[in-house]
Amino acid sequence: MDEALQLLRQARWRLIDQSAMGPQFHALQSFATDDTLCESVGAGQSPAVARAWVHHQTIVLGIQDTRLPSLQEGLQFLEQQGYQYIVRNSGGLAVVLDEGVLNISLILPEAEKGIDINRGYDAMWLLVKKMFSDFDIEIEAREITGSYCPGSYDLSIGGRKFAGISQRRMKKGVAVQIYLCVTGSGSERAEVIRQFYGHAKNGQDTKFHYPEVKPEVMSSLSELLGTPLTIQDVMLRFMTFLNQHSQELISGQLLPEEFEKFTHYYDRVIERNGKFLEQAK
Repeated sequence: MDEALQLLRQARWRLIDQSAMGPQFHALQSFATDDTLCESVGAGQSPAVARAWVHHQTIVLGIQDTRLPSLQEGLQFLEQQGYQYIVRNSGGLAVVLDEGVLNISLILPEAEKGIDINRGYDAMWLLVKKMFSDFDIEIEAREITGSYCPGSYDLSIGGRKFAGISQRRMKKGVAVQIYLCVTGSGSERAEVIRQFYGHAKNGQDTKFHYPEVKPEVMSSLSELLGTPLTIQDVMLRFMTFLNQHSQELISGQLLPEEFEKFTHYYDRVIERNGKFLEQAK
């Protein structure tokens, strides 16, 4: 974990807090923002960035999800439940984002030797452990069978998953991204994904193995810790950690010179997202 801690210790952390932008803030804007920041950080035009973001009633699909045999039926079900949906440009499968889910991106420069993929995951795991070190709990990183978007770095307490981590690498920048289910019912979120796969598979065999979601293995931090946490509570813990692990914490939004890059990446993710959903019809 020493190497992971080195990634978290930055001379300067640049904080971009988009956790309270409301329901008009679209998830595609988030992925374009991370791509923009990957380029800025990778080119040395920005220090390492810690970005926090929240999206309302959004299902983020993986590319494999667009190959489900009855995807349109699955998407209609999501719409009926009041969700919008997008296809993300990093790995993984379907996840739920809502006002009780805090997303964090750590955007780091690829050093000369490069950042090993597991080191990136370990850094995010360590961050979460440090943020909640005042609780007498063990946060494990291992695949939780029956969870949605399962992976070897599912974060869990007592076998119940509350977070998942992904990575995106481009332009000599690395974005390590996590969703943290902070409030609400983890099992209710999982039930939405379970039913989505039921509609989208429609009893048909698929070459790719989609998860058999078991809602009881998913939870939120508020449920697991027995404490009524809020997004703001977790943001405070996050900012406290960054303050303790940098000589300077600077806060703000995208810089004027980054807006042109953002427009380029936003147009690209819109086009890419539309293409995947069009192919799925």
